[in-house]
Amino acid sequence: MIVPVILYGSPVLRKHSFEVTEEDNLTELSENLFETLKKAGGIGLAAPQTGLLKRAFVIDTTPLIENHSAVDKYEQIFINPELINTSENNIYYEEGCLSLPGIFEDVLRPEKITVRYFDVNFNRVEEELDGIKARIFQHEIDHLDGILFIDKLNSLKIKLLSGRLNKIANSYKIKR
Repeated sequence: MIVPVILYGSPVLRKHSFEVTEEDNLTELSENLFETLKKAGGIGLAAPQTGLLKRAFVIDTTPLIENHSAVDKYEQIFINPELINTSENNIYYEEGCLSLPGIFEDVLRPEKITVRYFDVNFNRVEEELDGIKARIFQHEIDHLDGILFIDKLNSLKIKLLSGRLNKIANSYKIKR
């Protein structure tokens, strides 16, 4: 089921998420997140962005494949994800967010990471991610802790973006 994406200004985006359990409907959670992500045209979506404070997010690189030949198709749900190791090499890359429409800024993050999570069948997985997959994972896991990519920008950038951020926050308040 496609659900609305929560916009900047909603307090839910600043809250910490709760662990997903085997009693949660993992198939429904996965389907809702993927359907909503595809409809919104994004590459990553965390459960809190749909109003559900659960530690889960999805990645789907499909929208990037057409314009970026180096990107492979990668589609995965991450349940109770953990970032267990990061490389020392950090790189800047432009990020955006479905909850912050129209805002794109360079963010510094580790290039390679090692992660642990459960898949949709609640099997534990550990893997190394790099490139765009590592970038999206770090962006989305931040959402589970109430962190937005704009929190990683310097104060001058935030000041320059404040008008646009206020506009998004005000549109959220109007939609409520």
